[in-house]
Amino acid sequence: MYFEDFEEGMELETAGRTVTEADIVMFAALTGDWNPIHTDAEFAKNTIFGQRIAHGTLTFAIMTGLLMRLGFLEETVVAFYGVDRLRFTNPVFIGDTIKAKAKIVEKQDRGQFGVVKIEASVTKQTGDMVLNCILRVAVKKKG
Repeated sequence: MYFEDFEEGMELETAGRTVTEADIVMFAALTGDWNPIHTDAEFAKNTIFGQRIAHGTLTFAIMTGLLMRLGFLEETVVAFYGVDRLRFTNPVFIGDTIKAKAKIVEKQDRGQFGVVKIEASVTKQTGDMVLNCILRVAVKKKG
């Protein structure tokens, strides 16, 4: 979709994706974040969560991938412009299935491109929201 194709109030929802132990280990290896709350089952048993949790930033990264799979920014995205008010509201555990929702809330014409403001959230199979934020994406204009 081009900038002109977005309409305020438009909503999108992704398919689900199950978070695995392999996801957490690979993300820890990629980022260097080996915090034991994510990677040490024995340590995590003694936390308020009682088990390992996914990195919040892993959940955010999966959300961006799920949204991109919808194809609405395929070949029109100029750049990821930023994120505001990112909150991790509940834990994601190994085996949880998460999906993303996005709502277009504002458009800003920047001359050669436009910026689309998106309210985004992630929920898991229980219905609990685990992440919410405002995404800003720079998008190509037509012709």
